[in-house]
Amino acid sequence: MGAGRVGTTLATLLDQRGHSVAVIDQNPEAFRRLPANFSGRRVTGVGFDRDTLRQAGIEDAYAFAAVSNGDNSNIISARVVRETFKVERVVARIYDPTRAEVYERLGIPTIATVRRTTEAVLSWMMPPDVNRVWTHPTGDVALVCARPASGWYGLSFAVVRQLTEYPVVFVSRQGHMDVATDDLIVQENDELYFAISLAQETKIREILANDPAVGA
Repeated sequence: MGAGRVGTTLATLLDQRGHSVAVIDQNPEAFRRLPANFSGRRVTGVGFDRDTLRQAGIEDAYAFAAVSNGDNSNIISARVVRETFKVERVVARIYDPTRAEVYERLGIPTIATVRRTTEAVLSWMMPPDVNRVWTHPTGDVALVCARPASGWYGLSFAVVRQLTEYPVVFVSRQGHMDVATDDLIVQENDELYFAISLAQETKIREILANDPAVGA
């Protein structure tokens, strides 16, 4: 919610990474900040209105960010989304640091203005199974760390490469970091590092979060 500078930057990044995105704002002119190739939904309305939220697809949402320029609107929207629609990953931008502490105790993560960045909001919204370790300045390539689901245990790194279309470049195992080779076998608690294009970040997250296909 909020098609200001932060909201449109956040929505654009998520859209570029392959996520389904909807942006809510009371002012339809605010959507002009979105790039011409933005493929998400633009919903005109109040961010804490239930019908507006439903129009934006909140009932199927994985995460919600309230980043308008009003503390009250942000926190009310965040609470409606958390309490009414049961979305677990909710974050709100709060200008007043004192109020931010109160809402943190209510279980709603907040990003105060003095420490707010787009990446900080993203870190609250994204699933915990894939973490970005490094991103090239161009934004085209990233090194990500992933913990595969248990169904991957016992498979060789060669099979992992076949199923994800990306090779494992490093593996962190029992406190040691090693260069990965195809003959290694995925073990419990392994952290696998992939060098990928950002456009594939969502794909590799979804693949590794689920058990591999039968017969892999």
